Amino acid sequence: MYFQRYYLECLSHASYMVADEETKIAAVIDPQRDIDIYLEDAKEHGFEIKHVILTHFHADFIAGHIELRNRAGAQIYIGSKGDAEFDHVKLSDDDRVELGAVYLSTLETPGHTPEGITMLVFDPSYSVDEPYAALTGDTLFIGDVGRPDLLASIGVTAEQLGNMLYDSLHEKLLKLPDATRIYPAHGAGSLCGKALSSEPYSTLGEQRKYNYALQPMSREEFLKIVTAAQPDAPDYFVHDAIMNRKDRPSLDESMKQSLQALSLAEVLERQAAGAQIVDTRDPIEFAGAHLKDSLNIGIDGKYATWAGTMLNKTEPIVVIADEERVEESILRLGRIGFDQVVGYLKEGMDALNDRPDLVARTSRITAPAVSELDGKVVVLDIRNGKEYDDGHIEGSLNIPLNHLAERFAEIPPADHLVVHCAGGYRSSIGASLLLKLGRRDVLDMVGGFKAWEASHLPVVMTSA
Repeated sequence: MYFQRYYLECLSHASYMVADEETKIAAVIDPQRDIDIYLEDAKEHGFEIKHVILTHFHADFIAGHIELRNRAGAQIYIGSKGDAEFDHVKLSDDDRVELGAVYLSTLETPGHTPEGITMLVFDPSYSVDEPYAALTGDTLFIGDVGRPDLLASIGVTAEQLGNMLYDSLHEKLLKLPDATRIYPAHGAGSLCGKALSSEPYSTLGEQRKYNYALQPMSREEFLKIVTAAQPDAPDYFVHDAIMNRKDRPSLDESMKQSLQALSLAEVLERQAAGAQIVDTRDPIEFAGAHLKDSLNIGIDGKYATWAGTMLNKTEPIVVIADEERVEESILRLGRIGFDQVVGYLKEGMDALNDRPDLVARTSRITAPAVSELDGKVVVLDIRNGKEYDDGHIEGSLNIPLNHLAERFAEIPPADHLVVHCAGGYRSSIGASLLLKLGRRDVLDMVGGFKAWEASHLPVVMTSA
């Protein structure tokens, strides 16, 4: 058997290729949208990718099943409770996907979504009767389970899914042998759960001991614990879950439409018509000079997640980026289904050399210098509520970045509006948004709360 895990750090996403080395037939499970990595691997080993399997309709990224169908001729498989526009084979309990002596067997494991499945990997050289691994999708993570609260907006409640999840865990997955390796579709950093581990895999026996959601408890206790303290889900999650059901254009087709070099005049015309201008450069470069009313979402960070959170999923997008990272900036938007990029600024910021009237700058301040400011100072902490409760600057106002636009009116007038996050990445996004919304008193605190603590400045904690 050939078994390979692929991990996409920016989306905390794991996908897998399983192949029979005798027949050379391969299956890819939960692929990312840009599929060259699988095609290159298959070519290197002489495999034919005949099967592509979705453990569920992912909400945090666009899967590459359409791309593998188009370019490799792969058959698409989904759980029996799922419906999709494209041709597919539905998988129910014990249905097999044959690769040769190696095969995949299906367990229907709804809970994160109604159509969720787990694929058991059987390799006769390991065992004739017991699975080598379980590809659990978003049902069971290392250290966590899939959150059941993402589909309320389309009519499936957290209670309904939570009950399904409890049954899937106790009636299906927990009955597998303890030696079964657990390979989920996400790791630490994903918003599909709240306590995911960074470990690539575990065993069911280890998870039975240490995973909080697998400890003995009643159904009622389980429902309470798995729905508590879940992070806010970005608005684009529902958009992606729906898009993954559609027979949509491929990423290659989308990229051809999006990789259009635009003159400054064309960018300004689109901006005036409502296009969103996204500058993906480093926050320091952005602070030094940027196109007025552009939003800074740095490519070297949780770029896709914050782009999906901060951008409107229907309005056109124009990208400003360092020349060598233009394609990457657009591709990573495509990974989350933001295909409405209409182009990028040709020559980047050099295009503004003769238009200083269009250039804006973000003022920055060090943590120790905040106390030296004259006049009324408002410190705006844009971290999430838990981060704020764990320690914050006395008197600071907490509005998480993902709620900053909707709660903009809550920010009082000031001579200086000091914005900070944990380390400086989110605060650049927040500062650029505040400037776009009309504030002219914005200061981005360099290094964020970590710099404040490192400077031994006073910190208060919210009492429990």
